[in-house]
Amino acid sequence: MCWHVLGAGSLGSLWATRLARAGLPVRLILRDDARLAAYNTQAGLALDEKGQRQTFAILAQTVSADEPIQRLLVACKAYDAERAVAAIAPRLSDKADVLLLQNGLGSQDAVAAMIPHARCIFVSSTEGAYRDAHWSVVFAGQGFNWLGDTRRGAAPAWLSELERAGIPHQWTPDILERLWRKLALNCAINPLTVLHQCPNGELQAHAQEVTALCVELGHVLQRCGQPGAAEGLLDQVQQVIAATAANYSSMYQDVAQGRRTEIRYLLGHVCAAAAALDCPTPKLNQLRLRLIEHLSARGLPSD
Repeated sequence: MCWHVLGAGSLGSLWATRLARAGLPVRLILRDDARLAAYNTQAGLALDEKGQRQTFAILAQTVSADEPIQRLLVACKAYDAERAVAAIAPRLSDKADVLLLQNGLGSQDAVAAMIPHARCIFVSSTEGAYRDAHWSVVFAGQGFNWLGDTRRGAAPAWLSELERAGIPHQWTPDILERLWRKLALNCAINPLTVLHQCPNGELQAHAQEVTALCVELGHVLQRCGQPGAAEGLLDQVQQVIAATAANYSSMYQDVAQGRRTEIRYLLGHVCAAAAALDCPTPKLNQLRLRLIEHLSARGLPSD
C-alpha cells in the first residue's frame, strides 16, 4: 500500500526518503502546481545520513490529484494541519490510516474531529532533521517514534514496514502521556532560548527559571491526569539541556528565520488547559506573555 506524505519539510522528507530507500511506494503531496513543477525539475528527494547522500526519485502530486489515499502521513506544522487535512479529506478512503506528526497538542484532536471516518494515529518523535537545501534533508539526530491510537486500538500490521525502513518506533497505548511529556519539555526549554537568544546549553545559567517552570508544568500534568508525564520532569529537562547544549531549539530557529512559531500548540495549550482546570500557573502565563511580546516586536504571529 502506498505511503502518501503531506508536508515535505524536514521530518516529512526524512520519513519519505527512508520508506523509499526500503523499496516501499511513496507519494509526496505538494500544495500547488508551482511547487510540483519546482520539484519535478529535480532528480528527486535527497537524504544525507552520516555524510552519505542519496537521492530518491519519489513521485509527487498536488493536493487536488484524484488518487485515493489509504495511508497518510501528515508532517506539516501544527498550525497548518487542519487546513491541509481539510483539503485532502475528500481523497481519504473509508477507514484510512492518518498519522499525525505534529508538535504540541491541540491540532491532533482538531484534525481527528474533521475526519471521523479515518483512524487517526498520533506520533511523538524525538528524531532530528533539517533541510540544507530545497528537496534535501539531513538526518541530524538519532531518536525514536512512539505511535498510538487514543481509542486504544490494536497496533496496525504496517508497523513492519517502519521496521523495514529503519524507522525506530514503538506502538504504545499511552501516546498522550508521551505527547504531554514532550510538550512539557518543549515549554520548559524552547521559549527561554528565544527570550535569552541562546543555544540550549546556556539555559544552565538560568537554572532557577527552568526549575520554576518545571514545577508549574508538573502541576498542570498532574491535574490533566498525566502523572507519568510529570514524573522526573525537571531531571529530564536538565538532561536534554546538557545533551543538546550546542543546539538551537526549533522555536529559536523559527524566530531567527522569521517563521511563525507553534506557540499556540505549546505554551498556549498548557496555559489554556491550566485555566480550564483552575490550576494557577503564574510563571507559565508570564512566559507566554513575554514570548508574545517578543514575537510581536519582530512582526511574527503570536497565535
